[in-house]
Amino acid sequence: MMTVMKTLRFGIEIETVGLDRTRLIGAIRNVVGGAISANHDSYSVTDARGRAWRVVHDGSLSDSLNSGEIVSPILGYDDIELLQNIVRAVREAGAKADQSCGVHCHIDGGRFDVKNVVNLIKLMHKQERLIEHALGVSEQRLARYCKPIDAGFLRRIEARRPRTMQELSEAWYGRPNVTPTRYCSSRYRAVNLNSLFFRGSIELRLFNGSLHAGEIKAYVQLSLALAARALTSKAASSKRREFNPATAKYDFRVVLLNLGLIGDEFKTARLHLTKKLAGSAAWKGERRDRRERTATTPASPAPSEDVDDARAAA
Repeated sequence: MMTVMKTLRFGIEIETVGLDRTRLIGAIRNVVGGAISANHDSYSVTDARGRAWRVVHDGSLSDSLNSGEIVSPILGYDDIELLQNIVRAVREAGAKADQSCGVHCHIDGGRFDVKNVVNLIKLMHKQERLIEHALGVSEQRLARYCKPIDAGFLRRIEARRPRTMQELSEAWYGRPNVTPTRYCSSRYRAVNLNSLFFRGSIELRLFNGSLHAGEIKAYVQLSLALAARALTSKAASSKRREFNPATAKYDFRVVLLNLGLIGDEFKTARLHLTKKLAGSAAWKGERRDRRERTATTPASPAPSEDVDDARAAA
């Protein structure tokens, strides 16, 4: 699955405040080089590989003047370090992320057939509450900009079992829609399939605004890992996972390991993606407490990776 994950193409949109668009694009140019061009409220700079990084206006941000949305070109896994350097550069230049900001990750939909898309929807629905808490998504964003998987859509795909993208599209919109538009209201979902039908990418919108390079990397790796699992699974269950706040950190860490985010390469991703959750990353809470209360039965050590992650999270 990791092989698939590292071959997927992606793009990212990072919303920022505190810096106007001309200074944002200037900070990006300091990393990628090239000449800046402008078109109305949009600025772009082309990197050494001929790819355009853009900064555009976003009316949803708290400061309409000193703000901008960074829109990456199509990237590959080996571009994550470059992306992190850009994030560091704009932060050092004065950009910030407040509660009005979000991060959206787009996965190239060219590798997805109907079964793969349905797998992703069911996988997200199954783990949705755990993911929402892990990412610290506010109630306001969940109610407006990244709503949960639509229950009606889920019922339609389970009842109709779509086999073509047209049938999947009809299940998504609840009607035939041969001309999807960019600003369709259905885009405000945690998993946005309007983007797939309109431009060919699956958009994940759950991520809070951030200019922390480690968090951005973790968001990208989680998005790619979810996509890779959807592509490599024969089927997926949509049965909702019960959410237990007391064991959430352990539970989500297990999810991340099952997605393939194992070992030192993904250690910081596991840290950032579990740091908002309660409990221990190394032990299921009740099991640990029971062993600690039993004086005659010393607790067995956690596997080495559990110990490493627990120390990193401390």
